[in-house]
Amino acid sequence: MFGAAAVLGVALLVAACAPTGAISPADDVHPSVRLPNTTSGFDYQLGGPYPPPPGVTIVERDRTAEPSGAGYDICYVNGFQTQPHESEAFAAARPELVVQTGSGPLVDEGWPDEFLFDTSTADKRAALAELVGEWIDGCAADGFAAVEIDNLDSYTRSGRALTADDNLALAATYAQRAHAAGLAIAQKNTADQVSALRALGYDFAVTESCVEFEECGAYAAEYPVVLDIEYTDELGQEGFAEACGDPDRPAVMILRDHSLVTPGDGEYVYRSCD
Repeated sequence: MFGAAAVLGVALLVAACAPTGAISPADDVHPSVRLPNTTSGFDYQLGGPYPPPPGVTIVERDRTAEPSGAGYDICYVNGFQTQPHESEAFAAARPELVVQTGSGPLVDEGWPDEFLFDTSTADKRAALAELVGEWIDGCAADGFAAVEIDNLDSYTRSGRALTADDNLALAATYAQRAHAAGLAIAQKNTADQVSALRALGYDFAVTESCVEFEECGAYAAEYPVVLDIEYTDELGQEGFAEACGDPDRPAVMILRDHSLVTPGDGEYVYRSCD
């Protein structure tokens, strides 16, 4: 919970870091980009690409995968932590850009093969912005329409090595880079920072389990588009069916298996409310 001083600090940061052309919560979208259509089907394919289910025209895939070509492709970028298969190599090559402890790089307890990027100084943020900015530019070059930046909330798992203000400052730079490349940019989770990120220029939200955690309203209050993924091991099939009947649910909501496997795997689950 933020106190009054912290809230004021975030407000000052937003004003100082807002990118050129930043939008207000009342606006629909940054002028250089387009949003996904909320009447379209959505799929979240981070576990591997496959042909989208019938009716799906919004597809999110990892930045290392090709866009689906279904209509509106979103590029997943881990903007605040390493990717599992890259963690060791990244930490060896750029040790100064990951949070260090007495026993080595700081890991995310929920994802122990991911290391936290060190956003604690302006120089480190600039280096990360250039590195991740190249990934963002690559998403645009590959034909994606938008980018989703994950793990903004890494500061909550950093043992106070990182702060919300430092992560927001880097998030602002990501928004600038995405818009310069012609990409919309999506907030990922972190409901308590939704107003700050919207003011920094973020265009829409991609949320995980906002029904389960009763956070959907926070995103809907700020963004014209919310794409929500619920999971079988949390909400479950029955809970998902009930959520689909709620008139206040996100217009675009799907149920997936938590590992996001491909259809050939026996654990694969995909459901939409349609």
